Amino acid sequence: MEFGYIVSGFAVGMLVGITGVGGGSLMTPLLVFFFGFKPAIAVGTDLLYAAITKTGGVFVHHTSHKSVDWRVVSLMSLGSLPSAVATIFLIKHLIKIEKDITGLITFTLGVALILTAIALLIRSYLTRKKIREIEDGLISTGRFKQLQIPATIFTGVVLGALVTISSVGAGVLGTLALLFLYPKMSTLKVVGTDLAHAIPLTAVAGFGHFTLGHVNFALLGTLLIGSLPGIWVGSHLSVKIPEKVLRPILAILLLIIGLKFVLV
Repeated sequence: MEFGYIVSGFAVGMLVGITGVGGGSLMTPLLVFFFGFKPAIAVGTDLLYAAITKTGGVFVHHTSHKSVDWRVVSLMSLGSLPSAVATIFLIKHLIKIEKDITGLITFTLGVALILTAIALLIRSYLTRKKIREIEDGLISTGRFKQLQIPATIFTGVVLGALVTISSVGAGVLGTLALLFLYPKMSTLKVVGTDLAHAIPLTAVAGFGHFTLGHVNFALLGTLLIGSLPGIWVGSHLSVKIPEKVLRPILAILLLIIGLKFVLV
């Protein structure tokens, strides 16, 4: 079974490297449906898995590409980190009063996967059709600037709750939100900024699930053994596999899985 976890980690890592889709939208359903883990364990383990695997990507974006807008990361974190902590306390309270949280996690996971599938198609269209100019951070003129900061913080609040419950959304949904909120930010900087924000969010949410006993460290280790080389291979294959073919297939798959979770 451990070999199966390694193979799964490699496969998910490779798909992440090719498509840029967050590992949570792929790994969590795999752990629940294929390997039979409880949703809470799958979510908690995947959150720490995401925090570790995304760190290398941010290092590259920050040092090599200079493509992280730390002001935007700070604004999103201002909303997402307190939201993640509050969500953990809510889950803890529900457990304490003996409420079954499996249904909450399963339904939220399904909704997050459906939103991710839709966002995947929209993001692909935006990045393909629209030329984005490189600009530092916030737009300097217009009424939109007045809404940008609170909208960014609110986006963080929503992502914080959604990611903490489902482990899904920090990647594709975060990127889509930034594409709309910062239309003059380059696509590379959008990806780097979203990736940088996802690390503290998944780390805080993952630690919260750890305090609730929702992390399987043996599983985490075997997944990492497979996924790290998988991401490397996928990153190199990304230039050879047509994105316009793979992304719609992936979106349809996520949509089907999401509906299955919601309708369970």
